[in-house]
Amino acid sequence: MPHATRRAALRATLRDRELDALLVTNLLNIRYLTGFTGSNAALLVSAESDAASVFCTDGRYLTQAERQVPDLERVIDRPCDLALAQRAHKDGNRRAGFESNHVTVEGLDALGEAAEDVELVRAPGLVEQLRLVKDDAEVEALRMACAAADRALASLIEHGGLRAGRTEREIARELESRMLDHGAAGPSFESIVATGANSAVPHHRPTDAVVHAGDFVKLDFGALVDGYHSDMTRTLVVGPAADWQRELYELVATSQAAGRHALVPGAAVSDVDRAAREVIEQAGYGEQFLHGLGHGVGLQIHEAPALSKAGDGTLLPGMTVTVEPGVYLAGRGGVRIEDTLVVREGGPELLTLTTKELVVV
Repeated sequence: MPHATRRAALRATLRDRELDALLVTNLLNIRYLTGFTGSNAALLVSAESDAASVFCTDGRYLTQAERQVPDLERVIDRPCDLALAQRAHKDGNRRAGFESNHVTVEGLDALGEAAEDVELVRAPGLVEQLRLVKDDAEVEALRMACAAADRALASLIEHGGLRAGRTEREIARELESRMLDHGAAGPSFESIVATGANSAVPHHRPTDAVVHAGDFVKLDFGALVDGYHSDMTRTLVVGPAADWQRELYELVATSQAAGRHALVPGAAVSDVDRAAREVIEQAGYGEQFLHGLGHGVGLQIHEAPALSKAGDGTLLPGMTVTVEPGVYLAGRGGVRIEDTLVVREGGPELLTLTTKELVVV
């Protein structure tokens, strides 16, 4: 099962770092390693074996833990992190890592008291490093999330949901409802619907602004399936498109294609950003491209790697990222085009399949 495989990979890292165990307290990391979806838990992953690892939650989740975490010893206690710190001492661990990027100063003091003579070692980002590369089960969940978003947008357009006279809020609510209809547990994040001049605001929040004929309408949205987030942006025109709108759209589409083409294993993330950004800069709109090119996506809507000028690291097969260049003309309108893709040998796998041709509705 994928969770056991992920824990095995983590154990190899712990042994490399000469750690006897890792106390995992971040709920998303616990979900990644066990499948548990409750709101309170901790996990002590032993460098030795799963048989020496322990999962803890409280009594509210007794039945759920039995179902979701059948392959580990389960402890019912509270607070979970302190219970497992004590367990680390009881089991004779000498050096135990903890997620220092998630533990507060106060929390560390309490862990130290509970762990007694166990040396607590800062070990930030060990699970997040594993999460960078998605396994087959994760990619399938992402594929389903992207499909739900694709179908929701197609249904919205087909049934006249994007038309003059509607407000941004009305469109956003209907789009999110249609994602639920097509298999999503919910939206990945608060959907962005921005019409007219509002489309020039990268993260505009929907208002009662009314769509008018000739407006750009930018929709940035995603679906949540099995805990995994999709992310997609499409910019459409309601009614006849003006020449400047078509020209701006084609520029962003060309930039986005360049960014997708640059998604190859071994590429520096900053080089991927540069490939798309240069297209826009050469057209004289560099100052109107106001953000990084993209980001990783998975159990979080924004996670590593960051595709940006200052981004660190290189792409690996199985990383799932967005490519989303945009040009924003203040007071006039803006275009962003975004896809979710998996980095693959031979070219990226596109998960968001809605057309990137300019749609006029």
